[in-house]
Formats: sequence, C-alpha cells, structure tokens
Amino acid sequence: MWELIGVCGTTYAGTVVRRMRSQSAYKPGFEDWLLHADLPFTAYVLLVFSAFRAISHTRGALFGVGAAGLLLLFSGIHNAWDAVAYHVMANIRRPTE
Repeated sequence: MWELIGVCGTTYAGTVVRRMRSQSAYKPGFEDWLLHADLPFTAYVLLVFSAFRAISHTRGALFGVGAAGLLLLFSGIHNAWDAVAYHVMANIRRPTE
C-alpha cells in the first residue's frame, strides 16, 4: 500500500512542478520550489523506497515512513500558512486618501 501512495504522490508532485513552470502570473522562488515541489517529491520517493525495504528491514522502513510523514506535515503546514498569509495580505483594504 505504501508504494501505491508513493507512486501516486510522485505523479502528483510532477504535476505540481509542471504547473509551476507553466504559470506566468508569479515566478516561484527558492522557497516555493523547495516546499511545493522538492520536499513532497522527496517524501513520496522515500515512501516508495521504504515500501520495498520493508520486506527485509522492517524497522528501518518504518523510520522512512515516519520521515516521509514529517516532511509532508512540515511542507503542508508551511504551504497552508503561506496561503492564509497571501489571502490576508491581498484583502487588506488600503486607506482612502
């Protein structure tokens, strides 16, 4: 089951990268590439690798699953914070002059 989740996640991370490259409204910076593309992709690849290692090294594979979960949690919290901050800052009314 881990390998299926990992493969679907890497496919989705590839879709995110493709959409980040094709959009023209905003040029993503280092932080955007790291937290929207690189860390999730790394986490899903780690999940696939851990699924195949679980056959011979169960304990190490479980640490890999935990690390993948923490990477996804960290990037998810940051991306949610980023989205909320954008919506708050974009909707602040400017004082009338």
